[in-house]
Amino acid sequence: MEFTERLAALASKVTHQKASIETEEATKNAFVMPFISTILGYDVFDPAEVVPEFTADVGVKKGEKIDYAIVQDGQIQMLIECKHIGAPLSLEHASQLYRYFAVTNARIAILTNGEKYHFYTDLDAPNRMDAKPFLVLDLTDIDATLIPELLKLSKNEFDLDSIISAAGELKYVGQIKRAIAAEFKEPSDDWVRFFTNRVYEGAFTQKVREQFTPLVNKASQQFLNEQVNNRLTTALGASSVPPSLPPADDAADGISSREEAERDLIEAQDDIVTTAEELTAFNIVRAIVCNQVDMSRVSYRDAKSYCAILLDNNNRKTIARLHFNRSQKYVGILDENKAETRNPIAALEEIYGLSDQLRAAVERVTS
Repeated sequence: MEFTERLAALASKVTHQKASIETEEATKNAFVMPFISTILGYDVFDPAEVVPEFTADVGVKKGEKIDYAIVQDGQIQMLIECKHIGAPLSLEHASQLYRYFAVTNARIAILTNGEKYHFYTDLDAPNRMDAKPFLVLDLTDIDATLIPELLKLSKNEFDLDSIISAAGELKYVGQIKRAIAAEFKEPSDDWVRFFTNRVYEGAFTQKVREQFTPLVNKASQQFLNEQVNNRLTTALGASSVPPSLPPADDAADGISSREEAERDLIEAQDDIVTTAEELTAFNIVRAIVCNQVDMSRVSYRDAKSYCAILLDNNNRKTIARLHFNRSQKYVGILDENKAETRNPIAALEEIYGLSDQLRAAVERVTS
């Protein structure tokens, strides 16, 4: 499996199993050890690579233990401290990690609860662990831009100099991105005021704030969706595919196809917003079937009830339907009789588990 596939597989495991994990030890066994072995590539059963319950005397503190020490070229390079799944990740709850960082050769410290991983180094002062992480990995919401940096921490690609040199930018860019994400999710008064003052000439009163808060939120979401759509279009080398009537070859499939497409078009034009999740899922499906058909032939057509992923923008050649407008998300796949099977998913990474069914769907609509 490729690095990204292993990461997605672990993310899926965490999503499905975290509700049944109740202790820190169970968290380590179920999630952290697989992260060390399958993602970072170290042998958790080889004490020359991974030292569990690592002990070092720290001043008056004798016999304190850190959960794992990662060894590379005979030197301790990383320290890992674990909390139970769902526990908050704060340095206030990681005093051993902070102290050990100062008395070992390690330049990388990791604080994790099995779901989130906070990576620290010593940018602010030599041999003193920073108060804020330079990289934050959330397995339930993986930021693809961080994958190359994470790969540098793996056994075969370990590049400490490159990691440290990039850490400063990663630290502040990451914090800014998380701040922006928080504003997109729930705009603060400052965010609302900032944009309101640029389009509204009156005083920013309580009434104006209440009026513009949902408008700023809606505009932010629409802008984000448009940027994601444009980025995907550019990356995949295909033109944007807005909701439209099928091409002329649909006529050969009969009048029912045309009527159905017209209904979909009317529905799709009724204030439909294609979400970032739908676009990401569309991209995943494209990647899965790219060995069977040219990716430029795979498009989407959004509507109120679902977002359809089509071959040749043809409504009669449905690859999948994304039912994401509900708390429980489904990926619908049609069989040869046009009967739809809805597969529930808890995370977008689980779409990779439907690869065989999606490829079979492409084979059906191309035959």
